[in-house]
Amino acid sequence: MNLVQPLRILPSVVARPVADGWLLGSVLVLLAFSIVMVFSAALGTHGGVAGGLSVLFKHLFSIGLGLALAVLAASVPISIWQTLSRFLLPLGAVLLALLLLPGIGREINGSTRWFPVGPLHFQPSELVKVLVVLFLADHFVRNAQAVSSFRVGIVEPALVVSGLGVLLMLEPDLGCTVVILMTTLGMMFLAGTRLTYIGGAVLAAVSVVIVLIGSADYRLERFRGFLDPFADPYGSGFQLVQALIALGSGEWLGVGLGASVQKLFYLPHASNDFLAAVIGEELGLAGIAVLVALYTVILWRAFNIGDRAAGAGKLYAARVAQGIGLLLILQMMFHLAVNLGMVPTKGLTLPLMSSGGSSMLANCFAVGLLFSAERSLPASRSEAR
Repeated sequence: MNLVQPLRILPSVVARPVADGWLLGSVLVLLAFSIVMVFSAALGTHGGVAGGLSVLFKHLFSIGLGLALAVLAASVPISIWQTLSRFLLPLGAVLLALLLLPGIGREINGSTRWFPVGPLHFQPSELVKVLVVLFLADHFVRNAQAVSSFRVGIVEPALVVSGLGVLLMLEPDLGCTVVILMTTLGMMFLAGTRLTYIGGAVLAAVSVVIVLIGSADYRLERFRGFLDPFADPYGSGFQLVQALIALGSGEWLGVGLGASVQKLFYLPHASNDFLAAVIGEELGLAGIAVLVALYTVILWRAFNIGDRAAGAGKLYAARVAQGIGLLLILQMMFHLAVNLGMVPTKGLTLPLMSSGGSSMLANCFAVGLLFSAERSLPASRSEAR
C-alpha cells in the first residue's frame, strides 16, 4: 500500500464535509472552552496578564498544531494506520527507553518524562497512550477467532502493556500507566475476552497498583493525603485541599469567569492538572456539567462510529473508535476524580482542555483517528445517523 497516498488525498479530505457534526462540534467547543479557561487559570499562576498571555499563546500554538495533526491523521486511511500500528508502538517504547538514558530526558519535579526540543518539551507517554489503542485494535482484529483464548485475550496484551508499564514507572508516571491499563481492560471486554479472564486481570492490576503505591514513600504520602487531606493541609494534602476549596466555593453557578481566588498561587498547576477545579470555582456545578456533557457526546459519537463500522465489516475501525472513546473519557474521569478527591493526586491533564503541548497534540491525533475511522465507512452509512 502506498504510504504517500494520504498526502495526495489531503486536499479532498479538507474539502469533504465531515459527516459527524456532533463529534466535530463537541471537539471545537471544548477547544474554544479550553482557550478561555487556560487563560483565566494562567492569570493567577504565571505573573499576571503578561504571564497569562504567554501561556495563552503557547496554548493557541498547541491547538493550531494539534488541529493540523488531526486533519492529517483523518486523511490517512484507517487500513494504513492498522499497518503502521505494528511499528509505531515499538517506536513509542524506544522513545520511553531513551528518556531513561543519562543526559537525554529532562527531569521536572522528580520525573523524567520529557525530551527537550528547543524551547519546547515533548512527552512521549502522551503519544504512547494513543499508539496502544492502535496496536491493541490490530491485535484483537487479527486474532478475532481466538480472542476468547487466554493467550490471545489476556497474555499477549498483558505482556505488551506490562512492558510499557515498566518503562513508564521508571520515569515515574503512575497516572499514565493506570489510564493505559484501564483502556486496555475496556478494549479487552469490547473485543470479546472472557469476563473471568478480565476479572482476574483486574485483580492482578489492583494488586500491582497497591504494591507500587507502597513501594515509594512519596506515593504512600500522597495516598495518605488522599485518605485525609485535612490532616496535613499544608503538606501532603495541600493540592487536594485547595482543589476542594475551589470546587466548594463555586457552588451552583460559580464566582464568575476570571474571579477564582484559589488560582492565585494557592492551587498548583491550575491550567493543567487542576483545571477542572478552576472551572468549578468560576463556573460552578453548571460549568462542570457542561464539560461532562461535551465529553459524553464525544463518547457517544465514538461508540456510534464503532457500531456503524462493525456493521459495515470494518472491524479495525470499530476497535479504534471504541478505544479512542474509552481513552478520552477515562482520562477525563480520572482528572475529575483527582480534583474531587476521589482518587489520589496524579498529574493527569483534561483532554482537549488543559495546557500542555504534548497532551494537546496526542488528543488531537486521537480525534483525527476517529474521523479516519468514520471516513472508512460507506457514505450512505456514515451519514445515516
